[in-house]
Amino acid sequence: MKKRIVLKGIVLAGAFLTGPVLASSFDDFFAAIKRDDVSAVQNLARRGFDLNTRNVAGEHPLYLALRDDAPAVADFLVGQSKVDVNAVSEKGETPLMMAALKGRLALARRLIDRKAEVNKTGWTPLHYAATHAGEESPAMVRLLLENHAYIDAESPNRSTPLMMAAHYGNPGVVKLLLEEGADPLLKNQKGLTAIDFARGANRAEAAEIIAAFVRSKQPRGRW
Repeated sequence: MKKRIVLKGIVLAGAFLTGPVLASSFDDFFAAIKRDDVSAVQNLARRGFDLNTRNVAGEHPLYLALRDDAPAVADFLVGQSKVDVNAVSEKGETPLMMAALKGRLALARRLIDRKAEVNKTGWTPLHYAATHAGEESPAMVRLLLENHAYIDAESPNRSTPLMMAAHYGNPGVVKLLLEEGADPLLKNQKGLTAIDFARGANRAEAAEIIAAFVRSKQPRGRW
């Protein structure tokens, strides 16, 4: 009987130790992501820490690494077969959407190679790519289109990638989307077209690209 009591005490002591140990690993993991400490993340992974563990806000580690500019950790996580590349945040955002928004072209390619979803309901990776104003954004948009991104995808308020590019993005993306078949005459829920988005943001170059494209498609009159 005494032996049983001793063994039970050992088990209980182990149970009390488990909580703090796990809490420490949890905190260490997300702190390592924040400072882009890939060595610490790799060490935790070797110890069996689940790389799909979400933080207290319900955000996935790969999504966080991309959103918070931790490229080394993001690169490591993308390469782990057990990591869910299609994890969705509470805001409906995915790792590929973050890669597109941040202009992380190489990581976006790797995500797509791992079957990250290019199309989804609501906001899409193409919307996010079109919003990015950096010089790499045309290449990101082209990558998504080459992988069958729907060019006139509608957000919850019916805004299209072309509208986002016109308001926020690179004029080269506006031109690319138009050349690839985006419809400049579509309207969102407020009745605004892509050229309205451009003019509302005082983006004269984008507005002129759209206007010139629309004019080029109008039938020529006979004299």
